[in-house]
Amino acid sequence: MDKACDDFILSLNRAAELAAKEAKPIFVSAIKEMSVQDASNILLINQKNAATSYFKRVCSRALETKFNPIIKGSSDKTQATKYWTDLSSAYNQIPLSSKINTDLASYTTRKAIEGLFLEIAQEELKIRENSGLRSSPLLKKVFAYADRNKSGLSLR
Repeated sequence: MDKACDDFILSLNRAAELAAKEAKPIFVSAIKEMSVQDASNILLINQKNAATSYFKRVCSRALETKFNPIIKGSSDKTQATKYWTDLSSAYNQIPLSSKINTDLASYTTRKAIEGLFLEIAQEELKIRENSGLRSSPLLKKVFAYADRNKSGLSLR
């Protein structure tokens, strides 16, 4: 079943990649709607994944709504659904195995969003720890302010 598993995983990854292209407007909207308190919390609270946590809280539902139909359509188109049916049918025939009955699109959507936030968390950590990666004038200005105010002062 190695080839079937590889084909299935590749199909799921392709579906997730198609959906991820739709994330940018959701994140832009979250940034535009960010409150001063949210910005203060992201910059001044000593938490290395504060921005990621904010985005998870604000964007997860919208990402799921946007990603799920794309992933479902792509999974059907790339034959991931077929591969899943083949794999799960074969697995369900194994004696004494617990039977698989999952919603492939929802599972893939959840994993795609988890992967996206993992990438964001890694980038956030790099930016926080390496001032050389603060490439835009806005990032430089914001983090310079945050670096001067590590004592927990708010932006109020």
